[in-house]
Amino acid sequence: MNYRHDFHAGGFADVIKHIVLVRMLAYLHEKPAAFRVIDTHAGAGVYDLTSDEARRGGESLTGIARIMQARFSEKTEPLLRPYLDIVRAFNPQRDLVAYPGSPLIARAMLRPQDRMTVCEVEPKARKRLIAALRRDTQARVVDLDGWTALPAFVPPNERRGLVLIDPSFEAKDEFERLAAGFTEAFAKWPTGSYLLWYPVKSRRATDGLARHVAEVAGAGKPAGKCLRLEFSVAPQAASPGLVSTGLLIVNPPWTLMGELKAILPELEKPLGQGGAGRFRLEVPKP
Repeated sequence: MNYRHDFHAGGFADVIKHIVLVRMLAYLHEKPAAFRVIDTHAGAGVYDLTSDEARRGGESLTGIARIMQARFSEKTEPLLRPYLDIVRAFNPQRDLVAYPGSPLIARAMLRPQDRMTVCEVEPKARKRLIAALRRDTQARVVDLDGWTALPAFVPPNERRGLVLIDPSFEAKDEFERLAAGFTEAFAKWPTGSYLLWYPVKSRRATDGLARHVAEVAGAGKPAGKCLRLEFSVAPQAASPGLVSTGLLIVNPPWTLMGELKAILPELEKPLGQGGAGRFRLEVPKP
């Protein structure tokens, strides 16, 4: 599939991915030592939800717009607040007109001692990303293919941090490249945290990726842990549209499983299309 982000910004897949990203970065705040965020396929940084592309997809209307309007329990609301506050900061007039991509969400979570490296090779997207992060001394935009950058930038000097691997899945072999890229990076930095995003279109491809990542993580020294999260907003149909999104989280915060068990059930109703959504959260087996 071809995941052009201007068409999908603020959709349910972004919501799930960015909630997890913020929870992982919030955990890194618990120690004063600096950390680094590495985003291998960063995109444009900020997306105009009033653009023709965004309106044509309309995914923000059934994604972030619903979450902004939903009510959550006393347990879940504080867990979602940092993410929602970041989105609100890009929409000061209350109308939902802009959505921050992963690099801008991560940037909002950096403390003064933290740093971020983001990679983007598509010229128009890179130009927009540079404009969004202009003169930012904590964020570096690199004109380098994400698959090349992935093993090159780990381990970072900080020795703490998170690698987000979020390719566009424009190439047919993207699942294989994701598996190989993670394997190479993990061999160099087995103590880092990794967040891998994938579209759920082929059960064979997603199950194979999960088994591979769990096997690589488990064989690390020290052995890494892995979580698998998939969220579906509707039954898989023959249409080309994306209705299920997946994440593999390697070396997750020990708090993350419990947080997601609180959060995910409260997202099923607002994000569901034609009925409630559903999720699976598990420790994948090699």
